[in-house]
Amino acid sequence: MSDANVIAVVAVVVAVLALAVAVTTVARARRLERRLRALETQRPVGAGDLAALRADIGQALRHVAVVRYDAFGDMGGRLSFSAAVVDDSGDGLVLSSIHARGESRTYAKGVVGGQSDATLTPEEQQALASARTGSKDA
Repeated sequence: MSDANVIAVVAVVVAVLALAVAVTTVARARRLERRLRALETQRPVGAGDLAALRADIGQALRHVAVVRYDAFGDMGGRLSFSAAVVDDSGDGLVLSSIHARGESRTYAKGVVGGQSDATLTPEEQQALASARTGSKDA
């Protein structure tokens, strides 16, 4: 066998090996691409989606506190109450129900940034402070 024939055989063997490596690499790449597509459809949320969700949660009225009390000295049972419901920014409302012997009255006061344009009673202020801080003793 001449040197030219040996070189030709070696070249063919190298070409076959290169072709086998290329076929294997393409097959692996396709499998990885399928797995990636499957993972992308299952991902929970992207970074932008997560920021939007956090902003939405911050605006949810999720901080609540209720203060029960006797509005009048001759009434017992703490049937009157003030309830504050606010979001992370302190925006929301304060509801109060004053219970008397012959009637009950209900009031709603808007709250923006933890402040109300209407005067808040001490019980309403306590409910608002408790809702904003999460403390029962606020």
